[in-house]
Amino acid sequence: MYILYSILLAVGFVLALPWFLWKGRRTGKYIRTFRERMGALPVYLNVDGDRSIWIHAVSVGEVLGVRPLIPALRERFPDLQLFLSTTTVTGNEVAAKKAGDLDGLCFAPFDWPGPVRRALTTLNPALLVLVETELWPNLIHEAHRRGTRVAVVNGRISDRSFGRYRIVRPFLRRVLEEIDLFLMQGEIPAARIRDLGAPAGRVSIAHSLKYDAAEPGRPPERLTRLFDGRSPPRPLWVAGSTVGGEEECVLQAFHRVRERVKDAALLIAPRHPERFGEVPPLVEAAGFRCRRRSALEPGGWREGDVLLLDTLGELAPLYTLASVVFVGGSLAATGGHNILEPAAAAKPVIVGPHLENFQEIADEFKSDGALIEVKSAEELGREVADLLLDEPRRRELGERARRLVERNRGAVQRTVDALGSLIA
Repeated sequence: MYILYSILLAVGFVLALPWFLWKGRRTGKYIRTFRERMGALPVYLNVDGDRSIWIHAVSVGEVLGVRPLIPALRERFPDLQLFLSTTTVTGNEVAAKKAGDLDGLCFAPFDWPGPVRRALTTLNPALLVLVETELWPNLIHEAHRRGTRVAVVNGRISDRSFGRYRIVRPFLRRVLEEIDLFLMQGEIPAARIRDLGAPAGRVSIAHSLKYDAAEPGRPPERLTRLFDGRSPPRPLWVAGSTVGGEEECVLQAFHRVRERVKDAALLIAPRHPERFGEVPPLVEAAGFRCRRRSALEPGGWREGDVLLLDTLGELAPLYTLASVVFVGGSLAATGGHNILEPAAAAKPVIVGPHLENFQEIADEFKSDGALIEVKSAEELGREVADLLLDEPRRRELGERARRLVERNRGAVQRTVDALGSLIA
């Protein structure tokens, strides 16, 4: 079955290759990382072949979620090297800036036996940590064969993924039997992973690392200087992590907001950097002037402009300056994005109906009255305007969200304690 899986993966790779080459034709990002993805990791990552902990986090969300675990692992296992791999280029870039005290950073190998074995030989992990549900069969199988302990942390399984996994449950059961520990975010993902074949005695609930990762902080001075002499400059709506099709809804809603709140300001932060160039024409077509964060002089964000955040790593600190936050990926059916960063900053959070990737977190926020859900641009505009005009309600919603985040912290310590049982 592993041979069949590898063949199917190779066929999919060949079919997808023209698309990846076309997508990366300007930046060459896929060509530049190809050697690492074939398992040829830089030798300097682990010259002496020391034992290590290898953490794999596919992209930005997983990197930010696992970030508080890294210093805790460093403190608990000071004699082990600490490596982090990502699948996406943006995840790698964010890890380089945000992940902290690592001994090395690399791209994960393609999930074929050869690349996986080469990467394992270089990194020599005593423990392989898979963030959320990165179930790569050959990586897990080859790690298990060489005696590496394997753990899933911050585990979750969305409705969509669960349905797909059930189709291949006989094969997946064999994969899951080679994982030593499953630390899931809640009861639902724990039940799902057991249903798919994980040995029940290896499954436990540690809750979400993202609660520990959500730190509001203070925005750097360079961000506060963007505004026209005031911080925040005006009632500020931040639409964060938007995906294709959502900016049009946000801009339509912003027209309604400006009818009621004349001096309201809007900042849009697309989720994917490759879409930075798509948003300015949408803003101009909606009748607003678009200013890019990367080209903005201090004090240059004037009334009437929509600001495009076309930089990485600045969205979380900017949430602290917001009056209201909309978290994207939720009006479009893409599963939603992390609502905890604005919640930790005590901001009222609005989302669409699609939060499958964060369902348990979203359900808890809804039950606490700490989240507003909308289904259309019209509802979005009305809710944003209502909140901008009602400061007591804004404060109440924001405080409810902040208290909920504080109440759920502690997953890092539970995770480190559990992982300690795997390393002799």
